[in-house]
Amino acid sequence: MKQASYHELNPLVRLKELELLPPELLTRMLKAENVMELETLFKTTIYGDYVTGSFYDSFEEAIAQSQESLIKEFVDRVPDPKVIWMYTMRDTFHNLKALIKAELLDKNFDALYVYDGFYSLEQIKTAIRTGQASGLPEILLEGIREVREHFEESNTLQGIDIILDRKYLYCQWKIAEKIKEPELIKEVTSFIDFTNIMMIARGIKQKRSRNFMSTALSSHGSVAKEELLDCVENSFENFLVYLRTTSYAETIIPVIDEDKLDLGDLERIFDNYLTGFYEIAQTQAFGPLPVLALLNAKAIEIKNLRLIITGKRIGLTEEQIRERMREVYGT
Repeated sequence: MKQASYHELNPLVRLKELELLPPELLTRMLKAENVMELETLFKTTIYGDYVTGSFYDSFEEAIAQSQESLIKEFVDRVPDPKVIWMYTMRDTFHNLKALIKAELLDKNFDALYVYDGFYSLEQIKTAIRTGQASGLPEILLEGIREVREHFEESNTLQGIDIILDRKYLYCQWKIAEKIKEPELIKEVTSFIDFTNIMMIARGIKQKRSRNFMSTALSSHGSVAKEELLDCVENSFENFLVYLRTTSYAETIIPVIDEDKLDLGDLERIFDNYLTGFYEIAQTQAFGPLPVLALLNAKAIEIKNLRLIITGKRIGLTEEQIRERMREVYGT
């Protein structure tokens, strides 16, 4: 298929935006009184064509197939496929984590594979098993080798996620630098900052050492790594004081409650911040941001659908589900 310029691609992006679920429909699903009503509403959406068998057993597959279809369409059309990989890269690294652990433990974790638009299950497994490229870029092979070296030295799986998470953030930064789109670089920088902040918050609660956290954090954010590391040796309350001095204070302060911060709330507001960042894409026609904004909107929509369907299944109230939901693109 002939690749289009971003200007030529823009009409397709706008068309796909029209397929996103309107907030009113999500509200109706949220208020559904039983599974039958929820299923009926779900089947009126673009996901409905993929539902087979029991609703609760097949809705995840329906979501995955719809997502896969969208990714395939844009991978074939964008001027630079790396733009799409920047968004699906999280799935690539998820696959690496799962399949490396499967290889080291002599287990079969194939069912955990998530389609990323670029690297098949067999490609990744072959690269892990042989150390050869198998179509994977060198940066992924470096991650595989680093993890294997770590395992040979420690004979434990501890640290594998940290190695690959750090490699993931570096890879995001590296590609953004190559694309040279200023707004994209800002988005990636914010994403790295948020990830580092989340890591420090968890590290303090888990009483991790400064050395341990130093291996986990990325150096490519705008919030200084050394300043974040200084927080590890202090209390969580002092960490919250520090956050109030950063450029993200306005975003974070509203969810700080008497020197307490729920990490679920922190993750939610970071998702909302990045969604808000993409609002600029609605007025752009010439760069990669509209495509990335669409993929972000799709991912947020899927998170909200999972929250509603799973929340209803386990008996959460409407309010409990609503407070966990992310802001919808364009609202």
